[in-house]
Amino acid sequence: MQGEQTETSPALPKQSKLAYLAAEDIRVAASLLFKAYQDDPMFRQIFKAEKDGYEQRLRAAIREELNTFWQHQQAMVGLYSADTLEGVVCMSHVQAQQGPSRLWHWRLRMLLTAGFVSTRQMLRKEQKIADAVGFDDYLMLDFIAVHPRYQHKGLGHLLVQAAQSLLTAHPSAQAVVALATRPPYQTFLAHQHFEHIATIEVDGVGGQLMALSRQAMLAHTKPEKD
Repeated sequence: MQGEQTETSPALPKQSKLAYLAAEDIRVAASLLFKAYQDDPMFRQIFKAEKDGYEQRLRAAIREELNTFWQHQQAMVGLYSADTLEGVVCMSHVQAQQGPSRLWHWRLRMLLTAGFVSTRQMLRKEQKIADAVGFDDYLMLDFIAVHPRYQHKGLGHLLVQAAQSLLTAHPSAQAVVALATRPPYQTFLAHQHFEHIATIEVDGVGGQLMALSRQAMLAHTKPEKD
């Protein structure tokens, strides 16, 4: 997870809760995700960090992604302490028969906000993931982040637990899949029992496609025998 490298497995802290994002929290979640992903090498490549307006393009893309999640009732879970959003995980349910391509209205908004090249590269990334993933039905862990102020406290593990709960709630899904573009993220996911399944490259920038299968999740959560 972006910025979270702890191996601990804490219980949910007092006064903290996991809950689906409310509509009024999407703007805050988008800001949190921007902070987490602005240095991500694949996003820097896709949204042309070397050109003026990179931050605006990335902010717009994240905003459009979250709006699409909301409109299509995909999972967006926040970790709250009182009224403060400390972390967020966003996941989409992908089925092979649907294909990876976004709806046309999403493409149009992305073209207007991020430009043709960036939109084409985003769709190319999705297609490469779909071609390599090896599952017909899975949950894609699109975004996961903890606010910098609350990192290194085990909150990333709690967000992965939320992802596991969503896998349990989708009996047809075979795995949770994530694309890790930085070594700390790869290490974090490996500690959460994700396994490498493929290497993805988009215009010279690589990432590790990793998956937590339902079988692996059950094996690592099986209660110990007396």
